[in-house]
Amino acid sequence: MRLKALWTIAAACLLATPMPGHAQTLNLAVGAAPTSVDPHYSVVTSNVSLASHIFDALINRDADSKPAPGLALSWKMLDDTTWEFKLRPGVTFHNGQTFGAEDVAYTIARVPNVINSPGSFAIYTKTFTHVEIIDPLTIRLKTAAVYPLVPVDLREVKIISRASGENPATEDFNNGKHANGTGPYRFVSYRTGDRAVLERSDTYWGKKPAWRNVNYRFIANDGARTAALLSGDVALIEAVPTSDAVKLRQNPRARIEETLSSRLVYLWFDHARTGPTPFVQGPDGETLTINPLKDLRVRQALSLAVDRTAIVERVMEGAAVPSAQFLPPGSYSYVPGLDAPAFDPAKAKQLLAASGYPRGFRITLHGPNGRYVNDAKIIQAVGQMWARIGVQTSVEPIVFASFAIRITKYDMSSFLLAWGTSSGEASNPLRALIATVNPDRGRGSSNRGRYSNPETDALIEQAMVTADDAAREKLLQKAQRIAIDDLVFIPLHIQKNVWGMASNYRYTARQDEETHAMGVTMAAP
Repeated sequence: MRLKALWTIAAACLLATPMPGHAQTLNLAVGAAPTSVDPHYSVVTSNVSLASHIFDALINRDADSKPAPGLALSWKMLDDTTWEFKLRPGVTFHNGQTFGAEDVAYTIARVPNVINSPGSFAIYTKTFTHVEIIDPLTIRLKTAAVYPLVPVDLREVKIISRASGENPATEDFNNGKHANGTGPYRFVSYRTGDRAVLERSDTYWGKKPAWRNVNYRFIANDGARTAALLSGDVALIEAVPTSDAVKLRQNPRARIEETLSSRLVYLWFDHARTGPTPFVQGPDGETLTINPLKDLRVRQALSLAVDRTAIVERVMEGAAVPSAQFLPPGSYSYVPGLDAPAFDPAKAKQLLAASGYPRGFRITLHGPNGRYVNDAKIIQAVGQMWARIGVQTSVEPIVFASFAIRITKYDMSSFLLAWGTSSGEASNPLRALIATVNPDRGRGSSNRGRYSNPETDALIEQAMVTADDAAREKLLQKAQRIAIDDLVFIPLHIQKNVWGMASNYRYTARQDEETHAMGVTMAAP
């Protein structure tokens, strides 16, 4: 059925179906299915968003990504290498076990040892050299050197129960055996690719959510997600398709909430191979003996060939802003003057010729289909733009579950990804994306292109041990500028986060892109 017809039928259903009143069950739909309930399995927003219902971190973040006390009431540096956390008393896990310092120590030890993790949380715990339990509600974390970002990192680490035992399997979180947290909702069930069912925890230490039961559904298809909202099947959806947002704004039975996110959408390159790269051939399909993507001039040409303004206006329909860096203006470590390059296909052709490719080459541009807003449309648009400078581009969108597996095998030459900097500062993406891959140090955990630059590595490491905020910001800015000048990847835009809901529901749009059932309320009658 055509999307327009779906809209007509769904809108009619919505107008004919009264919205639920103060019901006990909330039905919502997210666009990207989490790959696990295990809160330490993969650093992706879909997983973190679901985990935030069941588990807590020592430090939480609000809708603007600012820190707030979680399982820790307070924290401070005792000396250059020691942080002390005072834990919240009277907190229990969903199984009745009392939360305490032993659970924190257990969690920190478990994080780097999750088997087959495609995106390890170890970048947030590797800095700790020693964990000291002072008493049940006091814990001290030792670092090898000054490390001012301990509170920033620990916002990303959800605490699990020490009762989970030695090296608990990810599957035992998915089946509920170890899905035992201190969060506002208890685990009921999880079906891969379908939904998670949650039940309010009446023993939760914080403000009780409005909803007793939550059906947390995964609907990857944009049209189906919007249709579910309009039919009354769900009350709230995330990642509203840009083509539908205008219609929802005009519908008196629906409402939109949006905010500029911290998610940068970009194109990765294969930096690892100096010889042939699997999805690049010469202009006549011949095998190339070298990887052209290793040549900065080629990467510059591909970047200048992209009309970011056109993508924002036509593909994203205004739901994004062009960007050349990780964070929006006003953020800590934003780089003034580092702006998105102007569209310049003529110069792009000159650079290709100068690099030895006057007739261009052939390339396959991969990307997820249904993970990020308009992801398949974006790579289609980029492919057409590259073709205009002589780079014959095949576009291959892939269902995200399959795509996520493939990027861990490094069998792509160029592909679309995105990174949400929930910490609100650049050390997070620099360590994960730009730093040379080093599992022992928790560096480069999401460096899918296998980029390596000793200069940026040194700046990142220096920033990590610089306590002065202003001095650290300059180091982070310098590292970003080097990485962007070197075109580690091609930044495209920072997207807006858009939620759609029935008109009598309310949700505070979150910069970190997470969808929280505990943030959904009913409007006052």
